[in-house]
Order: sequence, then C-alpha cells, then structure tokens
Amino acid sequence: MRKAVWIVLDSVGVGALPDAYLYGDEGANTLGHTVLATGLRLPNLEKLGLGAIPTANLPMNVYARGVSARLNEQSPGKDTTTGHWEMAGVRLEQAFPTFPEGFPAEFIARFEAAIGTKTLGNFPASGTTIIQNLGEEHVRTGYPIVYTSADSVFQIAAHEEVIPLERLYEICQIARDLLTDELAVGRVIARPFIGNPDQGFTRTGNRKDFSLEPPGNTILDDLKKAGYDVIGVGKIEDIFAHRGLTESNHAAGNAACIQAALEYLDQPFDGLLFVNLVDFDMLHGHRRDPEAYAKALQEFDEALPRFQEALGKDDILIITADHGCDPTFRGTDHTREYAPLLAWRPGLSGQSHLGDLDTFSDIAATISEFFGLEARYGAQSFLRDLEELA
Repeated sequence: MRKAVWIVLDSVGVGALPDAYLYGDEGANTLGHTVLATGLRLPNLEKLGLGAIPTANLPMNVYARGVSARLNEQSPGKDTTTGHWEMAGVRLEQAFPTFPEGFPAEFIARFEAAIGTKTLGNFPASGTTIIQNLGEEHVRTGYPIVYTSADSVFQIAAHEEVIPLERLYEICQIARDLLTDELAVGRVIARPFIGNPDQGFTRTGNRKDFSLEPPGNTILDDLKKAGYDVIGVGKIEDIFAHRGLTESNHAAGNAACIQAALEYLDQPFDGLLFVNLVDFDMLHGHRRDPEAYAKALQEFDEALPRFQEALGKDDILIITADHGCDPTFRGTDHTREYAPLLAWRPGLSGQSHLGDLDTFSDIAATISEFFGLEARYGAQSFLRDLEELA
C-alpha cells in the first residue's frame, strides 16, 4: 500500500504569471508580499525548499530536502475550479464567464420563476459586506441574496433561519441547472449566514459549492477506475462535482481539514489523499488581511511535521496552490499567479529546484506515474527528480 498526500494551500501564489497584465494583476505575489509585510518565517516549509523559490522571499535552508518549483497555469482564468482541474490533468481552452455588471435580467427573471420568489442584489460584492447591506431586507422579505465577483461564480446568500440549508442547497442546484452555455459559470455557491440587524450578520461554515463537471478525465477519475482509494478533504468534492472520489469529508476551515486529513493518515488506505485548505483565500486573501494570512500559514507550517511523520518510506507529499489572492494587492479578488510546488518523501538526501514548470498538470502526471498508471495529461512528471534525491 502506498499513499500520495496532495495539499492545496488555497490561493498561496508565488508571483504574477507572464500574462497577469491581461487580468490587471501585474506585480501580484501572494506569498512574497505577505512575507515582506509581516516578517513571516515558515521553518518547516523552508526545510522542504520553499526558500529556493526566489519570489517566496524566504531564506534558503541549506539543509532542505525535497523538490521545489513554480507551476505555470496554462488555462485562462484565476479561479479555484480552473486551478484544481488543471492540477488534476484537465486544461481549459477558454475561461469561465464572469459577470462584472451582474447577471442578465432575463436570466434572473427565469431563475426567480423557477424558485418561486424574487431575489435581492445581483451585482459584484464582497460576501461579508453584502449580507450586512442586504441582510435586514432579506430577513424581512425572505428573498435570497444573489451576487457575484470577479470570479466565475453565482453566489446565493441566505439566513439559515429564513431559508433552511436544504432549501438553500435546492435553490443552488436549480441555479446550477439553469446556468448553461454562455452563462455556465464555474461554480454556484451557497453562502448561508446567521445573526440579526442589531448585532450584524456572520457567514457560517455550511457553504456548499455546485461546480460544473470536468470536461475530461482527471487523475481522480483514473485512480478510482484503477481501484485506488481517492479521498477528498474540504471542498474537493464540490470542485470536482463529486466525481472521481471514493470517500470524502467536507470539513470546513483549515483546522478541521488538517485534523480530518491526519485522521485519514492514521488509517490504512492505498491511494490519494487530496486536501484543500480554504481559509487562506476565503478568510484572509479576499479580505486583504496580510497579518491573518501570515498567521494561517504559520499554523499550517506548525502542522506540517505531523503529516511528514505519518508517511512511510514509499509515500509522497505534494504541496501546492491553485491561484493567488494577494492580501496586499488592490481590490478583493483572486490574482493570476504561479503556484508553488513542494514535493517530499521520507529519506531524501538533498534538495532540487526545478525552476518554472509548464503546467499545473505536472502534478497529475507525477501522481499517475507514482501509482503506475499510463496517463500523463500532456504534462511532465517530476517523480524521477524526487527519486534521484533518495
């Protein structure tokens, strides 16, 4: 039995991609700017070679062990779904649609007819701000709040005591079924909240994403077909529309996801453990809070040795990201950035920095080769680079 542990530090990019100017993101650098703004150090990640990535702005640990690189995203866009799909072996030819002016009135009318109620909002907004601005009216009318962002999302916010969770999820599924063709956003997201007008409103951990299905086979599909365990932790099941998984724990927040992943590692399984840690993005990047972003990174860094201790000599660990969300940058949206790559296994004798790799899909190619599968997803495996350090 062998294990591959794949951890996505959601939004922890390491510098603007060459085409970042097309997205208004020239100069973005999520990790590097967080380090400069806060004096952050990540000793355990540095031991894996994070300091070998120049744009991380961290010192190089001369005793580091592992493979490091930056991954170039070939797919257009800068959202969670696009990044995860490309890492898993599916690249997009065109970006998911976005709606900076809100969704067309004809669609909103069709959606309202389908759910049997009017809606509020329908404009780009911060999720924490819009529930403060429209929460009271929502509680009074019972109308769900609809909003979007610079990402390809249709978000529906509702008070849990006004629209129960199961009904909110049902409404989101209706939206998902209606959003097709030129309206086919990457994700419909349920954004439940609690509170009252006097004390304010707060989002809960009962978020749920309704994604499109990947248009081709991913490494998850291929591993499952080959009889391996494929375990998702956090929002992995949502990102891949519940496809390609043999088991899932929809834990909410970094701490819960780290704990769930470590509990899986205490159990025997043969295959992939795929973990998304969302708090960097959802709680700190979008809110442009570098101090909180740094603290969350420190908390993961402190947990990292527990993952390493749980791995056997035949297992591997891959740490990466799906896009950027620079907490020091203008605006509140994702940033178009390289993803860091750190790969490690027990018993390594040195560190190798591979520079900039062509595509996020190199991760899928590597995991495929690790498990003896033939699919390479038009990418290059870095497994040999890792084995040469053994």
